[in-house]
Amino acid sequence: MAQEIFDLVLKARKHAGLTQKELADLAGVAKNLIYQLEKGKTTIQYSNLLKVLQVLNIEIKFILPTGEHNA
Repeated sequence: MAQEIFDLVLKARKHAGLTQKELADLAGVAKNLIYQLEKGKTTIQYSNLLKVLQVLNIEIKFILPTGEHNA
């Protein structure tokens, strides 16, 4: 079962011992964005999401219907 991104971000942030503000500062985004992301808001810009995921060492892989992965 796939985990939702907001759940991954919340768990990874807490595991890293970071506050929302600390994560936001490290990612170069607003604290409000971290709050919205962790609450499951779906209108966050992809570029900002990638910044947050990079800080948390979370990698996104796209799987095509053929079963192939992106590199």
